Amino acid sequence: MNEGEGQCTCPTGAAGSGGGGGSRSSSARGSPPNSECSILRPRIPHPTSAAIILSPHPTPGPLAWPPPLLPGARVALIAPAGPLRGPDDVARGAANARRLGWEPVVGPHALRRAGYLAGSDHERLADLAWALGSDDVDGVWCLRGGYGTMRLLDQLDLGALRRRPRALMGFSDVTALHAAVGRECGLVTFHAPVARGELTPFSERALRAAVTRQAEPCGAAPGGRTLRPGRAHGRLAGGNLALLAALCGTPFLPELHGAILVIEDVHEAVYRVDRMLQQLLLSGALRGLRGLVVGQFTDVPADDDGCDRPLDDVLVELADRLRVPCLAGVPVGHVDEQWTLPLGAAATLDATAGRLDVEPPLARHGMQAAP
Repeated sequence: MNEGEGQCTCPTGAAGSGGGGGSRSSSARGSPPNSECSILRPRIPHPTSAAIILSPHPTPGPLAWPPPLLPGARVALIAPAGPLRGPDDVARGAANARRLGWEPVVGPHALRRAGYLAGSDHERLADLAWALGSDDVDGVWCLRGGYGTMRLLDQLDLGALRRRPRALMGFSDVTALHAAVGRECGLVTFHAPVARGELTPFSERALRAAVTRQAEPCGAAPGGRTLRPGRAHGRLAGGNLALLAALCGTPFLPELHGAILVIEDVHEAVYRVDRMLQQLLLSGALRGLRGLVVGQFTDVPADDDGCDRPLDDVLVELADRLRVPCLAGVPVGHVDEQWTLPLGAAATLDATAGRLDVEPPLARHGMQAAP
């Protein structure tokens, strides 16, 4: 498992010229709240009350994109879910941010540990509130997934993020945060590699395309499998299947009416995948779905009784029942080679051709992204 708790200090990386928030001098910028550096103290928000929405409503359109993360952008590195292995994870995340031209700022509680959580709910919420709310942060990159993000959703105040949008990146347990931000703020977020991971050239190209240039990050799916042919246009939604199933019956489940659903998971037996898909189906969440994109389901345990079914059979059953095109095996999930998906953006799924094409914001206005 992961190593013990460490001390967190403000990073000493060189100051940049400012990302999506414009130019600022380093002396004027805030720092994450901690005992040594207390310029910015995040407000711990009060719990919110929201009505649970289960019935379908008119199909929403694509969500708004945040500003691109340009060179010099200040990017907060936080751990809102599971604990890190140790300081090396933070160092790798900071190095990845600098490699992309950004200035990393590490949350003060990033190395905390409370069993399977990266610190108490109060500590993780403080880092998250600072990262999403500070005017001195241009983007947020989660260091890892694990479990614990959904414990914070009903206490999270997203008002500052609505007023000053910024890019949010991560995957796995971060699905809960993607869902809440998309639902509450109407903002595109990025299903992307976590900051502590090793960025392959493939993953780096997709991440840069989506977050820095706001260009097409996907396209032809290497190794893709057409499970049900067809073509669909809709809004990208989804992420980790276990988190989506867990959000059923809460106000944070993404609106899937008119959407292309993307799912992935790890360490889940086929019968459990089947059960989670049935939960989404029976809840009515999949009513009006337009397409299904299946990423990688890795490290699937075998059934000791020899009663396994092929996962593709389960997926074909669902796609046939919903009468939607289905493309499986796309580079999304707990794998090294990953697309970065702008959740909430308009996209076209061509399952017959094995393609998923994202419509960048500039394309919607007849413009082209810079190379």
